[in-house]
Amino acid sequence: MNNKPVRVRFAPSPTGPLHMGGVRTALYNYLFAKKNNGTFLIRIEDTDQTRFVPGAQEYIMDALAWCGISPTEGPGLGGEFGPYVQSERKHLYQPYAEQLVQEDKAYYAFDTAEELELMREKAKQMGMPNWQYNHVTRTTLRNSLTLSKDQVEELLAEGTPYVIRMKMPRNKDIRFEDIIRGWVVVNTNNLDDKVLFKSDGMPTYHLANIVDDYLMKISHVIRGEEWLPSAPLHIMLYEAFGWEAPQFAHLPLLLRPDGNGKLSKRDGDRLGFPVFPTNWTTAEGELYSGYREKGYFNGAFINMLAFLGWNPGTTQEIFSLEELSEAFTLDRVSKAGAKFDPDKTKWFQQNYLRNTSNDELASLLNEQHANKFDINQLSVVCGLMKERATFLEDILVEGAYLLERPLNYDSETIAKKWKVETPEILTAWKDRLSEIENFTTETIESEFKNFLAERNLGIGNVLPNFRLLLTGKGMGPSMFEIANFLGKEECLERMNQGLTTIKGN
Repeated sequence: MNNKPVRVRFAPSPTGPLHMGGVRTALYNYLFAKKNNGTFLIRIEDTDQTRFVPGAQEYIMDALAWCGISPTEGPGLGGEFGPYVQSERKHLYQPYAEQLVQEDKAYYAFDTAEELELMREKAKQMGMPNWQYNHVTRTTLRNSLTLSKDQVEELLAEGTPYVIRMKMPRNKDIRFEDIIRGWVVVNTNNLDDKVLFKSDGMPTYHLANIVDDYLMKISHVIRGEEWLPSAPLHIMLYEAFGWEAPQFAHLPLLLRPDGNGKLSKRDGDRLGFPVFPTNWTTAEGELYSGYREKGYFNGAFINMLAFLGWNPGTTQEIFSLEELSEAFTLDRVSKAGAKFDPDKTKWFQQNYLRNTSNDELASLLNEQHANKFDINQLSVVCGLMKERATFLEDILVEGAYLLERPLNYDSETIAKKWKVETPEILTAWKDRLSEIENFTTETIESEFKNFLAERNLGIGNVLPNFRLLLTGKGMGPSMFEIANFLGKEECLERMNQGLTTIKGN
């Protein structure tokens, strides 16, 4: 580990909505910074203007804010290393590219797109389908390595379009130690001469990324595995400039639930679950669902993401963001791809819901329903129903009978439990309820047990039908708590209504 102050960045491209894999990358950077008293910043990498999608940058910032992943520096946040949008830093990059040309570490290439395509076609015809612009082919192409100095200066003076390419040395082993993967060794004979500066006056990702990381004093680059093939070039660029490279950590891929391939943006909704943190609507009006709008707690979403590729080394599974910050270390991040499990995601959501106070749940629900409920009453409903709910709205859907009388009665319970003698038994139990003065959960349960003992009845002869009359359901939370919540008068009226309705059927 180097001794520089920890500074990490999440550097998304505004080419569409932020995939949950991107959120995980941002999360790991955030947690690493927090754990090491460092700085976490956001940088928008929009060097590829052809793929720019309006609204994508705003979506990224909004999604991260919902997740609670708060950068210290970034667009709209300020910071001494800004601006934090690459297109606003355009003037910075060309001098660095020109420096490499002057030092014979890069070169001007004047080949047109048509000429390069023709080369590729010729290579295919010769049985070489993977033609590259590299240390071999560059000797026969139109660039500053094959042209004379006068020819190059003339082309530049005429404004002939050009790109600047990295001059990869022959047969050199590039070595670097990845925090997650250990030592990585790649020979330059397997690499092409990547474009560093484009003919449109913009740097490519590779050059801008390295220059910005250097200027922003980034100490650790924590990014997805898909960037691992680019790492050797980035190491070469650091060497070329004479800069100390940051430490690299390449995160494992997020895989589909069956493990068959990377979980991609295109999988959104197609596999029955969101792959985006929040809703995204395309320019054509097509909606892709997000976890926020599906009713997930942001903490549950973040907790789930943290475990996709990392584990704390303990049996603890439920963490707050603060607890994750304390527990997180890169040495417990796996090399292997992490299979996404939608059922486990719901499990995290259920646990977060159950661990949220009744009052807070009631407040959230009431806010979503224009404050139409009595908040104290709703808090009790949340307490009764949250063990059986996955999402906040389930409390009202599954517990609707707590706030209004049932209109229908579960036919399966009637078929299995409602016998000829049931009306007489329930009427007697109703009369016993009416005599209870101290109408509490404990007294109702005590009287119920006495009632069963006196009549030599099993609990299954009475309780399911008692539940049926009060709730219309065959299952649910404690009937004695439900009865206490409804109150004596409401219980008696519901029992009368149920006895009459079921008898009529």
